[in-house]
Amino acid sequence: MDLHAKLELQDCPFCGGAGLLEEENNWCWYVMCMDCGAQTAAMEFCTAEEREEAARMAAHLWNIGKVVRGDIGE
Repeated sequence: MDLHAKLELQDCPFCGGAGLLEEENNWCWYVMCMDCGAQTAAMEFCTAEEREEAARMAAHLWNIGKVVRGDIGE
């Protein structure tokens, strides 16, 4: 099953926009807001076994509000 379908993402804690689970070049997962650009830290993985756990951790961080956002002037 596709990880995107398995993992539920809450709305962005900053703006209420939709979060998008992204895999970066087969080495990490993160979640990013499609509206304001807020995002989680990158959850790295090295093996196929670690891949799903890294995606779950990125989704978990997003859902508990552990995200960063750069604002104008920062």
